[in-house]
Parts: sequence; C-alpha cells; structure tokens
Amino acid sequence: MDLAGSINSHASSTADLPAPSASIPRPQASAPAPSPLRVVHDTDGIDLAEAERAAARFLAALGIDTSTESLRGTPGRMARAYAELFSPRPFDLTTFPNDEGYDELVLARSIPVRSVCEHHLLPFTGTAHVGYLPGHRILGLSKLARVVEHFACRPQVQERLTKQVADWLQAHLEPKGVGVVIEAEHSCMTLRGVQATGSSTLTSTLLGTLRHDARSRAEFLSLTGLHS
Repeated sequence: MDLAGSINSHASSTADLPAPSASIPRPQASAPAPSPLRVVHDTDGIDLAEAERAAARFLAALGIDTSTESLRGTPGRMARAYAELFSPRPFDLTTFPNDEGYDELVLARSIPVRSVCEHHLLPFTGTAHVGYLPGHRILGLSKLARVVEHFACRPQVQERLTKQVADWLQAHLEPKGVGVVIEAEHSCMTLRGVQATGSSTLTSTLLGTLRHDARSRAEFLSLTGLHS
C-alpha cells in the first residue's frame, strides 16, 4: 500500500472514535528529519556508439591510421574514457542536526581534483581544500569530496569550478561561511603552447563569514597551508 492509501485507511478507521478530552494534552508531533538530497548526473545525452564513430573520424582527420591492431580499438576507448570523465558518480547529500552547536571551521584538505579544460579538452589535476562554518546542520565529511567531483566531471575552467562548489554548498547547507581553494596543473599549459612544466594555478572563493571576517579568513587560509 502506498503512503496516501495508508493515510486514508487510517483516517476512515478512526473517524468514529470520540474526540480526546480537553484535559488530556495532545502529543506534539516532531518535525520529520530532512531526506537526503539525491544528486544524479543526467546521462540521457550520452551516445557511446556515435562518440566512437566521431572519435574515429577525428583521428583519421589528424592522419592517424586506426586500422592497425594497436589502434583499432582506440576510438571506442576514447569514447568510453571521455564518458567516464564527464559522468560523476551519484550520491546522497546527507546532513545532520548540529545538536552541539559546533561553530568552528570544518575543513577537508587535499581533496583530489581531476577535470577537463573546456578550451582544449585536455585534463587538469590537483587538489581542493573545502571548508565551512556550520549553521543549523552539518555535512557528512565525504560529501565535500563528492560535491567537488560532481562539478569537476564536465568540461570546466578552474575559476568556475571553484565558485560552483562554494555556491552549491552555500545554497544547500546554509552555513555561516564557505571557503574553497583549488590548486591544479593544466596539461593544456604544460604540454602544449607555452609548455610551462611544473606551473600550477590557484583559485579561491570565500563566502559569508570567511569572506567578511578577517580572523576567520586568516584561519581558513592558514589551515589550508596557503596563508603567509
């Protein structure tokens, strides 16, 4: 029986019972716990067969012969590899009541980041430091890494990725402050063009108290190892 049917059945079976006496207090209904938010990537637009055919045409246009034994399966492998890069794993954004009123910084450091530069479709990799000052609810720690992965698994620029993670946590968790710092090496910069091997790019987004309060901002940057 579905939930609506269960409620209707209960209502009909209790309709003839006498009303409770005014001297007997009614029990106070407790507020239901919020359900976890299910975060799922839309995969309806993925067509691996067409991607494989396009990869074969792309390689042929660059003068690469895919008829050899070593390269014959490369177009399919390319299609599957990019599909994996662009498909984050689903997860539940699970939060819990901040019963103890914890009001200090929560920080997950050195979260691995891998994404693809939207300008050249070459990968960039690095680490993210994500922290927040709790409000009424706290977040399961692994979910900070899940949120980073969710936004990294698509063609990206690092600046947008940093802000998307911070804005999403601010909107769904409603903390007093959020801080996100990402440091990454871009292969479109190290393997081609300027070929600046060993260079890295640093981006940050600070919201709420971590942006406006100098002491909180300094604490966050110090704990990420970036404060001088």
